[in-house]
Amino acid sequence: MIPPGFIQDLLSRVDIVEVVGRHVELKKAGINHKGLCPFHGEKSPSFTVSPTRQTYHCFGCGVHGNAIGFLMEHTGAGFVEAVQDLAQQTGMQVPEDERSPEERERAAAQKVRQATLTEVLARASDHYRAQLKKSPRAVAYLKGRGLTGQIAAQFALGYAPEGWRALASAFPSYDDPLLAESGMVITSGEEGGEQKRYDRFRDRVMFPIRNVQGETIGFGGRILDKGEPKYLNSPETPVFSKGRELYGLFEARTGLRQRGYALVVEGYMDVVALAQHGFNNAVATLGTACTAEHVQKLFRFTESVVFSFDGDAAGRRAAGRALEAALPHATDTRSVKFLFLPTEHDPDSYVRDLGAEAFEQCVAEAVPLSRQLLETAAEGCDLGSAEGRARLLANAKPLWNALPQGLLKRQMLGDLARRAQLPDQELMGLWQAGGGSPGPSRSERVFDGPPDDAPPPDYEQQASPAKPARREWKKDWKPSGKGNWKRRGEPVDETMGTPRRQPISPTDHALRMLLLSSDWWERLSLDQQQLLHELPGRQGELVGWLERFLVNHGTAPWSVLEATLQAEDGPLDQARRLTSSLYGEEEPQFEDLQHVLRQLQIDALAKQIQALIASNPQGEQLREIARLRQEIDQLKKAMLVSSG
Repeated sequence: MIPPGFIQDLLSRVDIVEVVGRHVELKKAGINHKGLCPFHGEKSPSFTVSPTRQTYHCFGCGVHGNAIGFLMEHTGAGFVEAVQDLAQQTGMQVPEDERSPEERERAAAQKVRQATLTEVLARASDHYRAQLKKSPRAVAYLKGRGLTGQIAAQFALGYAPEGWRALASAFPSYDDPLLAESGMVITSGEEGGEQKRYDRFRDRVMFPIRNVQGETIGFGGRILDKGEPKYLNSPETPVFSKGRELYGLFEARTGLRQRGYALVVEGYMDVVALAQHGFNNAVATLGTACTAEHVQKLFRFTESVVFSFDGDAAGRRAAGRALEAALPHATDTRSVKFLFLPTEHDPDSYVRDLGAEAFEQCVAEAVPLSRQLLETAAEGCDLGSAEGRARLLANAKPLWNALPQGLLKRQMLGDLARRAQLPDQELMGLWQAGGGSPGPSRSERVFDGPPDDAPPPDYEQQASPAKPARREWKKDWKPSGKGNWKRRGEPVDETMGTPRRQPISPTDHALRMLLLSSDWWERLSLDQQQLLHELPGRQGELVGWLERFLVNHGTAPWSVLEATLQAEDGPLDQARRLTSSLYGEEEPQFEDLQHVLRQLQIDALAKQIQALIASNPQGEQLREIARLRQEIDQLKKAMLVSSG
């Protein structure tokens, strides 16, 4: 584990403009830099990099983060790899305190071994590509499948010639053990004795399998004529695991952002054929069932996944396994759907015979995860009998339990209860011990009071709320045809029904600006700092944490503050809530913070005056009221001067 302090130090030294600028062409725009977003297709730049915040944000697709996050999103690197990359750029040494020297030595040796194997596989890929150009038969096969030379080059397609030792012309030594370790050569016979060696792939169209960094880690080979197996894959190696890798993910990274979803199919040719027809967001499992790791990897690139299967029994079984893999990752903000094609088609044949528009329509009509769960659980169950409904619930319970807690899980409970003809609460009671409580129903919820940072209620307005008169409707009422009861001609409010975000309060606005520009804290007056310290609940806790950080570490950009909050188990949720809309076209100025704080000071002083007046003030209290009013006047004059 990399110590959190090192991450903070690294982010403090890194210039995100320089990091992003290696991958995106940026131009100065005020105090920020702008460019075309690398995560989705666009013609006008909406991708902003802030040197002040040390963050990036796209106003088009919404991606944002720090330098580490950018490398992870853009290059597909893991967290440790991204940290090591940045550390190397800044001349820092990543600490490995928790590993013994032997463990570090083994890890270094493993890394060298993996790099060597990918070099061998890359050379084999180049050899196969060269052989494709020399094979009219293989070229004719690909053209017959509707592929162009451009798409073949994009996926680095190749051809493994006939013959048992064709790779001997590509490598200096055919006896090199790396050829066998990488899965390119098969050896037979006892080790130490005379062994026979021959190529694994012969007379096949070759599909290089690349990881998200673009390194060749394995191959899939499709036979040209009839024969078995139709597809042959590389074996498991130190760089290749079928349960973790997806064919076409490297090539689909841009397409995933452009189309907004990942399309998971079953074959290499499906991926390539779909890309030929404009579906550049397709990936395929590697001859194995979809796993939870596959789904988790896809959700690093998109929030929506569509699984495409043949409509036969094998396709239904594959869909069931994909459903089980997807359930633990099906949060309320993600979308998982299932597309079933007619039994006579796979994605390749469907898009070639019926066209891209027809396939697009199939995607639009894909079955959502919730319905697929119900259909899977109800398969083979007679819902007209008590026994069949009981079997439905027995099938559904492990699937429902796999869902993460949230609104989707709660709604699924209601759908299952209606299918089984049981009340929601009864089913929840039956499943609560094994599946966790989905939460109280609306009638059972108890109001715990407002959050700590909520403003005090206006009791004068709430004292006697007026009840609107109940309108009696006549049973035979019909529209008169007059007026605009249908809002004829008025534009439809496209935001109707969408979640409404509560306007940010002045205190939240002040805290957000301080998180953005932590060096402003020292420029505040003692009264202003004390005012912020006295904020209630999580707001005051966040202010206290920020001051402690500044005393111990000095000022830092938001990216460092966020990393430290996470490492120290601080009020991270509160800070992230404040900064969720932190990205704007204009950077706030220190005077904006002063304006907000002066208004907060005026409000606090006004409350003191009201409390004194309510106590029937005399003598010294009257003089205190006058002093407070004078202080309010001075603050108001300062606000007028700053805004004028």
